[in-house]
Amino acid sequence: MKPEVSVCIGLMSGTSMDGVDGVVADFSEISAGKVRILGAAHTPFPEDLRNAAAELQQSGPDEIHREALLSQRLAQVYADCVAQLRPLAHEVRAVGVHGQTIRHRPELGYTRQTNHPALLAELCGLDVIADFRSRDVAAGGQGAPLVPAFHMALFGSATETRVLANIGGISNISILPPDGAVRGFDTGPGNVLMDGWAQLHCGTPYDENGRFAASGQVNAALLGSLMQEAFLQLPAPKSTGRDLFHLPWLQQHLQHLPAIDAADVQATLCAYTARTLAQAIAASAPQADAVFVCGGGAYNAELMRRLEAELAAAGCAARLSQTAELGVVPEQVEALAFAWLAYRFCEGLPGNLPAVTGAAGTRILGAWYPA
Repeated sequence: MKPEVSVCIGLMSGTSMDGVDGVVADFSEISAGKVRILGAAHTPFPEDLRNAAAELQQSGPDEIHREALLSQRLAQVYADCVAQLRPLAHEVRAVGVHGQTIRHRPELGYTRQTNHPALLAELCGLDVIADFRSRDVAAGGQGAPLVPAFHMALFGSATETRVLANIGGISNISILPPDGAVRGFDTGPGNVLMDGWAQLHCGTPYDENGRFAASGQVNAALLGSLMQEAFLQLPAPKSTGRDLFHLPWLQQHLQHLPAIDAADVQATLCAYTARTLAQAIAASAPQADAVFVCGGGAYNAELMRRLEAELAAAGCAARLSQTAELGVVPEQVEALAFAWLAYRFCEGLPGNLPAVTGAAGTRILGAWYPA
């Protein structure tokens, strides 16, 4: 690695499993809270790859073999994304790649992001930093969320309390007070249930702009049942994923209720994401001045409408906006965070916040695969 180079690439494929988002960014002014994004790219997952990743969310036959093959396919997609980004920078210090989470069980001491960073280094000819979460878990932490430290570095304010709400497959929040005492945790589902239900009933990978949800009515009995989920009452630090929130989990709630129209279920799932997120914000940051949303959920108009209403209902007067107002469009924030984590690794600096993850202390996160 060349220590004088401050440009890194970040790659993120999240719980929604729609593809990989990539950014190339210059961190030479990060100490002043500034990042220069040189470019961004999105490489969609082929349907068979997405299906293979989804199947590995549950136990099944020949898992080791299937994961090994999936990791090779993922490396190819990641390399395609890097190929789009590399010409946008004169030199690149490293590629930070998150991998695809297939299991997240920090209560059992492990988290698993399938990945093939050695192959990615071979394919793109760049140093690769990967496996960011496992060191935090080894130190007794949740391994998630890792983004609050980055959120504070880039989006923190000396004059107001901000909440960064990332609505990907799972929702998480970063609470950024002026005194720098950052907190954060996963609040529950983001798009994961809505995406799964839209795929099942509309044949689309997601509910574009929340139209399917907007066509239905919230079912109070179903919403009440979903709100009983024990995870919601756990104190932070806490994290979750598809290990908990998935369609079979939803079906367990539906089977105890009279038949509900599919559009009404979607409306209820949208309300569920909004309510769990709003209640978490109101309980943890009641005096927040502003909530900035990133992730795919920022583009779901129905979800944003419900989130604003739920924040008001929970007694939170914070202004609701998107991270674009702060200079980074919602779909680039997580990939940028992993570029930043790669840069931190290269600089020998920690990437976690023990107050967020519950780890025994700060740790340098990641593993290095030289070009």
